[in-house]
Amino acid sequence: MTAAPDLLRDIAACRLCADRFAATATAHAPRPVVWFRPSARILIAGQAPGARVHASGRPFTDPSGDRLRDWLGMDAAAFYDLDRVAVVPMAFCFPGYNDRKADLPPPPICARTWHARVMAALERVELTVLVGGHAHRWHLGTRTPVTGTVAGWRAHAPRVFPLPHPSWRNTAWLKKNPWFEADLLPVLRARVREVLNDKG
Repeated sequence: MTAAPDLLRDIAACRLCADRFAATATAHAPRPVVWFRPSARILIAGQAPGARVHASGRPFTDPSGDRLRDWLGMDAAAFYDLDRVAVVPMAFCFPGYNDRKADLPPPPICARTWHARVMAALERVELTVLVGGHAHRWHLGTRTPVTGTVAGWRAHAPRVFPLPHPSWRNTAWLKKNPWFEADLLPVLRARVREVLNDKG
């Protein structure tokens, strides 16, 4: 396995999608947002950085991040503690917008190139939080719709929790599925506390 510092540098220097991004409506350059260390106990497996994260260079520095931290019961200090929390999306770069200003999906080449090596480096992870359908499919191998995967969360807990994406676009989904906040989130928050308090 590539040593973690070398892996971090390799991902940060990646320009595999430069031509792809230049051809999007945003015409932006790659900026991999790399946020993990081998010591992490919690893995947040997301989709891809958005435009605000592309600008900030820190994962989930947007309203989706605020909602996600609320779901996890974590403040910003805990969430951004690199020694304990890794954020590894299915694509490390902002994929850009299409001509309707909608987010493009994460390019599959990113996961094919990097994910096996990153997962091998994260040997101490005790809790994996899968954010959105792209992460569900890669980590669980599922092809079921997001609602079905999230509704079946008990089959994966306590080590893995599939979540919907915390985007404001899913506010209607949350209202339609009150069991998510009533049943899943209390168990997830308790598990987050347990892992963060583990001194082992």
